[in-house]
Order: sequence, then structure tokens, then C-alpha cells
Amino acid sequence: MIWIKNGLVWTGGNEPRVFSGGVLCRDGVIAEVGPDSELEKVAGGAEVIDADGRLITPGFINAHMHLYSTFARGLPPKGVSPANFVEILERLWWHLDRVLTLEDLEPSAEVMFLDALRAGVTTIVDHHASNGAIEGSLQVLAAASRKFGLRLSTCYEVSDRDGQEKMNAAIQENLHFADTARDDPLLAAMFGLHASFTLSDDTLEACAAAGRDKGLPFHVHVAEAAPDAEDARRRGYDGALHRLHTRGVITERSLAIHCVHTSPEEWKLLKDAGAYAVHNPQSNMNNAVGAAPVKEMIAAGVQMGIGTDGMEADVREEIRAAFLLGHHRTGDPRTMWPEIGSLIDTNRKMASGLFNAQLGELAQGAAADVVVYCYRPPTSFEPGNFLGHMLFGFYRAPACDVVVAGRALLRDGRPVDIDPAEVAARAQEQARALWSKF
Repeated sequence: MIWIKNGLVWTGGNEPRVFSGGVLCRDGVIAEVGPDSELEKVAGGAEVIDADGRLITPGFINAHMHLYSTFARGLPPKGVSPANFVEILERLWWHLDRVLTLEDLEPSAEVMFLDALRAGVTTIVDHHASNGAIEGSLQVLAAASRKFGLRLSTCYEVSDRDGQEKMNAAIQENLHFADTARDDPLLAAMFGLHASFTLSDDTLEACAAAGRDKGLPFHVHVAEAAPDAEDARRRGYDGALHRLHTRGVITERSLAIHCVHTSPEEWKLLKDAGAYAVHNPQSNMNNAVGAAPVKEMIAAGVQMGIGTDGMEADVREEIRAAFLLGHHRTGDPRTMWPEIGSLIDTNRKMASGLFNAQLGELAQGAAADVVVYCYRPPTSFEPGNFLGHMLFGFYRAPACDVVVAGRALLRDGRPVDIDPAEVAARAQEQARALWSKF
């Protein structure tokens, strides 16, 4: 049992509250939330974390991540720099995933898990590719997540780009991991696919059937860049989202990532399917592929969340980027306030369904995923101005203490049972060997 006390609590949820007090965690869930005078009556024997007046929030959720992207940091470019999105895939990411080994995956993931922990991100929805090491890859990621104690959903991206044998192996990896995740409350499975333009009709049908048999939602990149939509139109569809929906991989609870080059007609398909779109603004800007019409999509009824796409682990940075990019795209500084709240709320709903737990909220019976940030508000903090504080205040504040499923993972800014220096040293060693293959 853990009692986080003496803080400024923001509960999140449908009707967020702000008050001075704390959170009592018992058996992996929240037993009580309220003033310390009330919690003290039932907190006998609890381990105490003193927030010392700092901000207490639910853990943040990253709705799209690539844990394998760590070793691309600082990778020296060779040859002519990529001039467009397809060249970025061919010269960097597809090359990287072909040379990754199983030994690379754990240190790569550990770096991102540590970054997430320090940022107060307690749930990660990952999308994996390592075509040089497919079998067992998701098990390696699961083992690393168990070590750190974070919640992880992962899947393997099926693609035809490296031939039928690897495509079939990727399908099987998704199915094997689904069996593993079923018995672990901190793991959740999805069925991964790369993108429409690297998937044949036969492969899409095989994936749709395999995912349906396992009851898995799908996790797929959709119209991130114009070539994906153009390829689908050449095949006779209205766009990439239309093709994927027609082929059965845009289903209830599925994730359609990016959706930059999609149409209002396709948004209706997404809405009616009960699927989610996921915005990744920093990645879209970095790859120069355009900006998703977030305001318009949400207005059309699309459930839209937000992820980092491997750019970093801290989804708060991505939320701020979405806010600023939305202002830039629309030319209207009044926009994006309700849309940012919607992105955060959709992450909460999506992850809660995926993990079959009440996430992203501090309430009795919710998962005990709690963060104390090193942030003491300099102005009045109320339910209605949470976004103002986050976007212009604590978006870069480090987490002081993090609890996931009732287990303390970070205390006073230091990971519990994890040596950051050891994580960095191991990653550097593996990265040197990996870079030698480029």
C-alpha cells in the first residue's frame, strides 16, 4: 500500500477535480482519493510518498511509439540524404530494422522506458519492426517492460517489403504475443501492419482473418505521406484509409496512425467503425509530410489520440507540438484548446479499453498509475486551466515519483532497481555494433 500525500491533485477523467490532498493505492488500484485528513484514517501501514506541495496527476499515455528507434539517434548519414518520405523509409528505417538483432531490442527499449518513466508516461502503445530478427522480438520487449514495470502494448508490423517468408513470420509473431499478453495485466496485444502501400490484397486479407480470429484490434500507419494515398487510389480506392477499411483492418478499437492525407469521406468510415486516429505532429513535421487536419477530424466525430512515433518518449512534448502546429496550420490562435483536451481524453479511453483497466484518471477503483511532477504551480491551478499549466509550465517538468499498478518505479527522481548509467552503457555498446552494419 502506498499513500501519496501533501500534493496538489488533478484527477483527470470526464469531470476532473483539483484539490489539496493525495492518493491511496492498494493492490494495484486506487483505494481512495481526497484530502489527507480523510486518507490518514485508512492509510495505516502504508509506504508514504510526500509530494511536498507538488502536482499529482494520472500517468500519461503514449498512443503510438517505436521503441526500436533509439539507435537512430545521432546515426551518421551515409550517401545522399533522403529527399522525401519514401527515401527516409528506404535509406534509414527499413535498413535499420533489417540489421537489428534480438540483442539490440532490449537496450533500445530500456532507453525509451527510462525516458518515459522520467516524463511520467506510464503506458506505451508500441509498433515494432525488426525484419532481421522477427521471431521472439515482442517477447524481448515484454521482458524489458516487466523489468521497468510500465504498461506496454506492442505488435509486429506486417509488410510485404521483404518477401513472403518474413511477412508470414510477422503474422505469427503478432499471434504468439497475443497469447503472452493475455495473462499479464501490464501487457496488451494488437495486430500490427506497416501501411497500405507495402501490403498486398492477399496479405491484408490474411491479416484481417488472423486478427479477427484472435479478437485483436489493428495498429497500422495510414496515409502518413501522400504516396500511401496515391498508391491506394491507383488500386481503385478513395485513399489508404478506404482501402484498409474495405480490406477489414480498420475495426472497432483499431488505431489508424497519422491520417495526414485522408478525406472527410474516409473520416466517416473511421468514426462508424469505432476506431481511433492517432496524431504524431513532431514526426510529421520532421518527415515533411504535412499536418493532419486535427480540428476538422475531431469536429467530424473522429476519436483522435496522440503519440510520439519514436521521436521521443515524452508525450507531453507531443501534445504541446500539436497545440502549436494547430495554431500554425489554421492561422487561428483561438483553436486547439478543446482539441488538445480531446486528444488526451481519447488516449485515456483507448488505453483503458486496450488494457481492460481504468487508466488516465485518479479515482477509486482506477489503476494505481500516479505521477508526482516537480512542479509547484506559480498561479492558481483549477480544472479549467490544466491545459494552460501543462502547455506553458509543467510540460518539461520531470517526474519526481512514479507509481504504476501500485508499485513505486521512481522515487525522488531516481529509478527504483534500475541503474541509468548501466542502461546507457549497454545501449552504447550495442549501438556501436549496429552502426557498423550501415
